[in-house]
Amino acid sequence: MLDISVIIINYNSSKYTIECVKSIIAHTSDKLNKEIIVVDNNSNNLDFTALKKACKNLKIASLHIYRNQKNSGFGGGNMLGYRYSKGKYLAFINNDVLLNNDCLGLLKNEYDINTKIGISGPTTYTNGGKILPTLDFFASPVKYFFGRKFFKFTRPKLFHDRNRKLHKTTFGDFVSGSFMFINREVFKNIGGFDENIFLYHEETDLCKRLKKSGLGAAIIPQAECFHYHGASTEKSIRIKTELKRSLLYVIRKHYGIFSYKLIHVHMVLKYSFKSLWNTKYRFLRNHILQGVTLNKSTHIIHEN
Repeated sequence: MLDISVIIINYNSSKYTIECVKSIIAHTSDKLNKEIIVVDNNSNNLDFTALKKACKNLKIASLHIYRNQKNSGFGGGNMLGYRYSKGKYLAFINNDVLLNNDCLGLLKNEYDINTKIGISGPTTYTNGGKILPTLDFFASPVKYFFGRKFFKFTRPKLFHDRNRKLHKTTFGDFVSGSFMFINREVFKNIGGFDENIFLYHEETDLCKRLKKSGLGAAIIPQAECFHYHGASTEKSIRIKTELKRSLLYVIRKHYGIFSYKLIHVHMVLKYSFKSLWNTKYRFLRNHILQGVTLNKSTHIIHEN
């Protein structure tokens, strides 16, 4: 069995994907037996062709490309990569991430000796050198209505400044989905990614299930990477709508129907009001109004 399978999703952003692959090759120890799996989430033909050509030019035998028949989102694309993977450990890495050091080796070493870790991630920096928040509290009704600062009083031991450099392995509710390192058997035992969640909050759902199994989420600060943060997913009202629908799904799945209905009503009222002076919010309001169910994808298919 290989040591590590790195899984990267490409969607119309092959330039970032190739740079990500190059950084993994450049910064990962040759002692680690690894493979890199790139899942193309049904990009346009021009981008997919560019991806194939660039990967071929790298001449790396352990680099594999698989093309999805549809854009199945973050969870679906990563699950496709997982099904092709052979590593003892899985590293799900956003394609707009660049390694600053031997992240994979450092994460593996800590995972091997710390039995409390279920999933881990590195310290992550922006292109301006600032630290990106990568360890946080779960999305929840309390966090939705009262904000993160509420936990400063209710969970002070876990509350910390997310923008400062940590100096030891630190646990939180979940790690950022931009770089997640997990044991294959652990991932399999908790059921992998919920493929109904198209985009955003996948890490919350995954780490919720990890916590129930008695394992935690941790940042290994010695491991470092750089994240373009959002480069592979452009900001738009549609993307914001995907975010809100995924949040509703996670709330319904993990906190029950009452919490879901409470937040659902609040969202509908909030964006109905906003749409009175900004018409772009009508799209968001309409798709929030539909609600979500646990047996159907959160993905927006029809625009209205």
